[in-house]
Amino acid sequence: MIGVILVALLLSWGCGHATSSLVAGPTDESDNLAATVFQYVDATDSEEADRILQDIQAHPNVSIDRVVGIIRTGRVYKPQPTGMFPEQEIVVRGRAYPLSLSIPATYDPSKSVGLVVCLHGAGFTGAAYLERWQGRLGEGYLLACPTYPSGAWFTRRAEELVLATIRELRTRYHVDPDRIFLTGMSNGGIGTWLIGMHHAPLFAGIAPMASGLDDILMPFLANLRNTPIYIIHGAKDQVMPVELSRSISRELKMLGYSHVYREHEREHPMAGGHYFPKEELPDLVMWLNEQRRGPLPGRLTVVREASHFQSFNWLRLESADPIAAFSEDLVDKRDERIKRREYAKLDASIVETNRIEVNAERVRRYSIFLNDRLVDFSKPVTVLTNGQVSFTGMVTPSLETLLRQARQRQDPRELFSVQLTIAIPNRP
Repeated sequence: MIGVILVALLLSWGCGHATSSLVAGPTDESDNLAATVFQYVDATDSEEADRILQDIQAHPNVSIDRVVGIIRTGRVYKPQPTGMFPEQEIVVRGRAYPLSLSIPATYDPSKSVGLVVCLHGAGFTGAAYLERWQGRLGEGYLLACPTYPSGAWFTRRAEELVLATIRELRTRYHVDPDRIFLTGMSNGGIGTWLIGMHHAPLFAGIAPMASGLDDILMPFLANLRNTPIYIIHGAKDQVMPVELSRSISRELKMLGYSHVYREHEREHPMAGGHYFPKEELPDLVMWLNEQRRGPLPGRLTVVREASHFQSFNWLRLESADPIAAFSEDLVDKRDERIKRREYAKLDASIVETNRIEVNAERVRRYSIFLNDRLVDFSKPVTVLTNGQVSFTGMVTPSLETLLRQARQRQDPRELFSVQLTIAIPNRP
């Protein structure tokens, strides 16, 4: 048995760190730098992390390139039991949630494997979805089906549960960071939209089924510029009217975002049109197999309300004008700013070598994170905000920035050694 998975989270909203006593580290004990780097990346206590950071910086053989190489390829994963494990647990902020896992028999810790996280609907559990999905995905994916009470995936705690599940599995299993998918049915589909939109850079694709979005949430679809989308909905759905998904598809077309929209005519004896027909599965699995995340896109669009200021790939909103702020239940609050959809927005492009153009709405300050794959550090970098030069000059990579960002993001493909913070002058 895998046993109980324990996740200790020091979780401020949008940024948590999962740890496990079973996290695998480097096998070469003589390479104390690699061991120390992973000790830092996995640390959950901030004071302990700062002490480890000082040790790394004092190491005689440390360099930015070496640390990048360690984080990208240096983690060694221990062998794990395979099979179905429907009765696991994950603990988030002191509360235990059921977690059902399927580890393919072909799992080899020396090789990366895709991960599918599936969110159940109201009245169901992760264990029930595990049985449905395990035989459908084949041997190419780890499958994780967490359970949240009443399927209320549109809450902040549910969002934290999904992020914690992904973090934990990435430290324990050799998950391909460019093949992580989120899918869900009904309420789980709503959660797929919400979590997928706010954390789009994490996913290689999202697949919401028989779900929808309130009009106040439509602006966040812009965050999915670089995230493949596969939508399934029944034309005869009486629980979630099909017009919900049709309106989302229309909005995505207006944005110019390619996506797959599948509308079926089938009905289930018990659920009517509100279900996921098994006949739709082969095409969905084929689509999953074809997707790979592009970890460093040249253009990003970020729409934020006041409770989601975490990093979004190489951008982060730092402060904004007064904007809408979601409540703990994310979608239950309806104040005037939410009704008017007053959100902050950044649209940023690397238009040519070392030239970045940003359009900002309701933004006071933001950060750009850079590495040598995005810019040439031997030449000056220029940043324009709303048509005005807001920075021009040389930038200097920092080992401390690299490590702090790696610990915060927990993503071996999102490694940044430069942070530029841009203040936008007050407008008349």
